[in-house]
Amino acid sequence: MAVRGKNRRVLIVVENLPVPFDRRVWAEATTLAQAGYEVSVISQTGPGAEALYEVLDGVHVYRHPMPPEGNGAAGYLREYGAALWHETRLALKIWWTRGIDVLHGCNPPDLIFLVAWIMRPFGVRYLFDHHDICPELYETKFGKRGCLWQMMLLVEWLTFKTARVSIATNESYAEIARKRGGMAAEDVFIVRSGPKIDKLEIRPPSPKLKKGATYLIGYVGVIGQQEGLDLLVQSAAHLTGVMGRTDVHFGIVGGGPALNEVQADVRAKGLERFFTFTGRASNDLLLDMLNTADVCVNPDRATPMNDLSTMNKIMEYMTLMKPVVQYDLKEGRASAADASLYARQNDPVDFAEKIAILLDDPAARARMGKIGRARIEGGLSWAHSIPNLLAAYERMFTKIGK
Repeated sequence: MAVRGKNRRVLIVVENLPVPFDRRVWAEATTLAQAGYEVSVISQTGPGAEALYEVLDGVHVYRHPMPPEGNGAAGYLREYGAALWHETRLALKIWWTRGIDVLHGCNPPDLIFLVAWIMRPFGVRYLFDHHDICPELYETKFGKRGCLWQMMLLVEWLTFKTARVSIATNESYAEIARKRGGMAAEDVFIVRSGPKIDKLEIRPPSPKLKKGATYLIGYVGVIGQQEGLDLLVQSAAHLTGVMGRTDVHFGIVGGGPALNEVQADVRAKGLERFFTFTGRASNDLLLDMLNTADVCVNPDRATPMNDLSTMNKIMEYMTLMKPVVQYDLKEGRASAADASLYARQNDPVDFAEKIAILLDDPAARARMGKIGRARIEGGLSWAHSIPNLLAAYERMFTKIGK
C-alpha cells in the first residue's frame, strides 16, 4: 500500500474548519499519507490549531488567520476574499517548495476552483471534494432563492467543470455531480464520512455528567442555524414542562455561530438546569459525554440541504452504540435505518415524545444501539471508505497521466 502514491504530491484546501478538527479532511489526509502520497493541507487557524506550519502524522499542515465569519454581503466578501488570498499564496509557496500534482478542494464555499485556475499553468489539476450542497445551503440560511442563489448554482457548475474527478459523501451528492454538474459517472466516487472506529472508544459512563439526572441526552456537532438546536430547546421545554420529565439533562458538545443565541434561548425559557454546553471540547470530554448518554439526538431541521446530507454525528452515535432520535430526512434514514426513531419534520413536540419513548424502553435502546454498531462495522466506517478514496485518486492520476 505504501508504494501506491509514491512521487504523487497532493494539496488539500479546506476553509470550513481548521485541521485536524475537520475529521473527514483529516481522515482523507492521513489515509493518503499512509498510502505513500506526499500530502499538504491548507486550513484556517483556530483554538488548538494556532501554528502556521507543523507536521502532524506525516501531513504538512499550513494554516492562515481568518476574519470573523461573514454576515451579509460585505461580511461574506471579506471572509471569502481573505480565504482565497491566503489559500492562493500558500498554494504557490507549497508548489515552489514541495510541488503539487493535485489540488483537492473541500467546500464550502464553492470558490476554491479559483485557486485551481491560478495553479493550472503550473501543471496542477483539480479534484473536488463535495462536502455541502451550497445552493441548498443558501436557500436554507436565507429562506429564498433569487439572483444570489443562481450565482451559487453557477459557481457550483464551474467547480464541477474545473474538476477532473469529484468525491461525494453519499449517493444524493453523487447524483448532483452527475446531473447538475454534468460529470461522467466514472469520474464520481462516493467516499462516505465514516468514523474511524478505533478513535471512538466505548468506555464506561461518567455519571457526574448527568448533573444528578437519571437520563442524559447527548448532542455533538456544530451549533449553527441549520443544525436545529432551537428546535431541540423547544423539545426540551416540552419534555421537562408539559411532559413533566425533570429526570433528564442535555449535554451539548460543540461550538458554532449560533451557540450564544441558543444559550440565551435556554436562559429565556428557564431551562439552564437541564443543559450543559461544553463549547468546542477535547476528544476525551466528547467521548465521555456520548458514552454516558442514554439517547443521542440529531435535531437538524428538514431543509433541502439537510435532507440530502449525511450527518457525521449520527455515525458517531451509532459507533458508540447509542440509539438516535432525529427528524425524518432522506439521508438520515439511509445512515441510521432501524438504529433511530424519526420524528415528524420540524415538530419539536413529536421529537420530545420520541425521546421519551426511548428513555422508557431500555430494551429498545440496547437493541437499536447494537443495530447502529453493526451498520458501522458492516459498511459505514471509514475503513470501508478508504478503497473508494484511493480509487478516486487512481482515476485522477490516470487522467493526468501520472
